[in-house]
Amino acid sequence: MKKNNKIKKSVSMLAFLFVCALSVILSSCSDELDIQQSYPFKVETMPVPKDIVRGQTVEIRCELKAEGKFDGTIYTIRYFQHDGKGSLRMENGTVFQPNDRYLLENEKFRLYYTSASTETQTLTVVVEDNFGKSYEMEFSFNDTDEEEEFARSANKLGSV
Repeated sequence: MKKNNKIKKSVSMLAFLFVCALSVILSSCSDELDIQQSYPFKVETMPVPKDIVRGQTVEIRCELKAEGKFDGTIYTIRYFQHDGKGSLRMENGTVFQPNDRYLLENEKFRLYYTSASTETQTLTVVVEDNFGKSYEMEFSFNDTDEEEEFARSANKLGSV
């Protein structure tokens, strides 16, 4: 009789532990999927010339690289001109107005900066996604006078 009671108690205890373990496992599950929508990203550029003369256009080749993809992600681009004067446009011909946002349709894109001054020019290009993440690129161009550049080139050739 004592043996039967011990077996019943053991079975009852195991059943209780099984129910407790099962309730812990089931209560930790969730029906909601955790879908990441926003991924960190950066914009890589090819090397850009540092010197520019008034009226000259410099090409800036860019590639947006995100750590993941989400179909609903939209990227925009804008710029600020801190020093000097010039204009920035996309490869499709869209001329940017400072601080206005423009849709980026491709991950690979080209920007064209045209100098309109004879002083140092500094601009910041900002790419943003529709989730609030952004990436800034700073570009600085020094003006080189064409006559001064020609004289430097002639001196280099003369010293060879």
